[in-house]
Amino acid sequence: MKKLLVLFLFFQMLTTAAFAQQYKYHIVKRGETTADIARMYNITEATLFKYNPDARNGISPETKLVVPLTESVRQENVKFEIHRVKRKETLFSLSQQYGVEIEDIKRFNKHLYSQELKRGEKIRIPVNLPVVEKEATEKSVGNPLDLTIKEHVVLPKETLYGISRKYNITIADLQRLNPNLENLQPGMVLKVRNGSFEKVVDVEGDLFKYYQVKPQETLYRLTKKFGISKDSLIELNPALADGLKSGMVLRVPNVELYEEGDFSEENLVNLENRLNNFRTKNLVVMLPFNLDKVVKTDTSSNSAERIRKDKVMQISLDFYSGVLMAVDSAKSLGITTNLRFFDTEQKAEKVRSIINTNDFSNVDAVIGPLLQSTIEAAASSLERQNVPVISPLTKKQAGSMGNFLQSRPTDEMLSEAMISYISRNASGKNIIIIADAAASAKKSRLLAAFPDAKTVNPREGSYLNEAELAGALVAGRPNWVILEASKIGVLSNATSYLNSMADKFPITLMTTDRNNSFDSDNVSNRHLAKLKFHYPSVDRAFSPEKSRSFVKKYEEKYGVIPNIYVIRGFDVTYDVLLRLASAEDLYASIAQEGMTQYVENKFDYEMRPTGGYQNKAIYIMAYDKDLNLNVVE
Repeated sequence: MKKLLVLFLFFQMLTTAAFAQQYKYHIVKRGETTADIARMYNITEATLFKYNPDARNGISPETKLVVPLTESVRQENVKFEIHRVKRKETLFSLSQQYGVEIEDIKRFNKHLYSQELKRGEKIRIPVNLPVVEKEATEKSVGNPLDLTIKEHVVLPKETLYGISRKYNITIADLQRLNPNLENLQPGMVLKVRNGSFEKVVDVEGDLFKYYQVKPQETLYRLTKKFGISKDSLIELNPALADGLKSGMVLRVPNVELYEEGDFSEENLVNLENRLNNFRTKNLVVMLPFNLDKVVKTDTSSNSAERIRKDKVMQISLDFYSGVLMAVDSAKSLGITTNLRFFDTEQKAEKVRSIINTNDFSNVDAVIGPLLQSTIEAAASSLERQNVPVISPLTKKQAGSMGNFLQSRPTDEMLSEAMISYISRNASGKNIIIIADAAASAKKSRLLAAFPDAKTVNPREGSYLNEAELAGALVAGRPNWVILEASKIGVLSNATSYLNSMADKFPITLMTTDRNNSFDSDNVSNRHLAKLKFHYPSVDRAFSPEKSRSFVKKYEEKYGVIPNIYVIRGFDVTYDVLLRLASAEDLYASIAQEGMTQYVENKFDYEMRPTGGYQNKAIYIMAYDKDLNLNVVE
């Protein structure tokens, strides 16, 4: 009988789900856009495209579109006035003008939960909503703790957040009731009460969710994480007016994140859901193919041999194939690209000649060249036209050109990111620094950051004293060993010794600079795995398993598995195209959008004080015991 009841309930749920959603046809009127129609029915453009894929390529009058009806549209016979936003108008001024609540304007224009009003856009103002009289303010709450007090016994794994939600009160309220509360432990008895003061409101459907503020998070970071303006976040959480505090529970937009592949970071933005600019993108890619050298060879076998020996040419061809894959992927989203390639021949003068003899007036972005001298020549020549030039591979910052976008973080940024990671997690750790002579500057920087750290210096330039190293380790306490060296002897010696001691001491090996010497056959990867080796990285260390969809498409097209330069070409180009399709231009996208992530790379540009833009998105990678590389941060 019990099984029959379960089956009945299961089918009832299925039936309810199947008939809950209703649809209607919308006949497109002249001048209407997909954005207008989405706002009309209180849905997103992404939802509209889901049911009408051809609409990505544009719509015309009399076209029939399938529209899913939301609950609010079905249940409320709401009438609207279409308002075109004028200069300096705000949600507050519009609410006063039409006599409606700001929240009601947002409810029927959902994009306004995460975006500001834009001059010239059309929004819907509900004009016949029933007037709900506000409840009279209750008598003054002189002491909110005079309410009925209960007791709660803390269960294993319970958190302050969970308890606050259980009793519908805030964490701050809990802490006021229990002023001596420091560390929550199972079995503790807490004072609680049913919430009415500073009550945590119910989330409206799936439009909002609750988020608990982590230590050291800032208001700026939260606005980026949830795609919402500072003013809107404060409006949703009035307590923020008194400042952001760790542990606060905030009401935030339930932002749909990018889930292609292995993405789990909460602050990523999925630009595929924000596309609104579908005009053709004019993209120029400059690469050092060195075709003039290939043409001069006599036979096809000679050409193949030259390509095999020419490292720069190989990188260019791999990057080129990644660009083509990105353009093809963008096309499936309705983004059309007018793509032009130029061969820079690894010469700055060739780059200038290309720009002087071709029309770049309508170019949305230039990707490349690859080398420092040529990329600077391109950015300098196009700065007056304000054409953005994206450097895909160079590590060095270029001058003060405002149109220069460096997509690869510098080595200094990688080091600082690693030091910052260690600093945030250094409490209770025994920190040991090993540095060879070539890393003296890094050693000084580390000692400045960690003045209590122990140091073990290589003897005769390359070898460590095993007894000295063992003496620096502490049993029963995490030992974080920071290894800064480019000499293979130092790396091999240190990792071998530490590996032999790892059964007795808890050791984690780290570096701020994972240089090529770490790839030497003399440095055992198994030792690095046992030592849980941590290091900063520009990419996530390409994994065919984690990027199966992309690998399969590439392998079907080219017959080989893509390498890091293919993936770099894809990620940089795809990011540029999605940014161009989600804003007026690339600069506007950088100002509006947050961090993006694709197959192996992520992008989070910030304006440099000296001019131009720098990608600051960095991974902290770590080996596990099975030699897998994982993203730690």
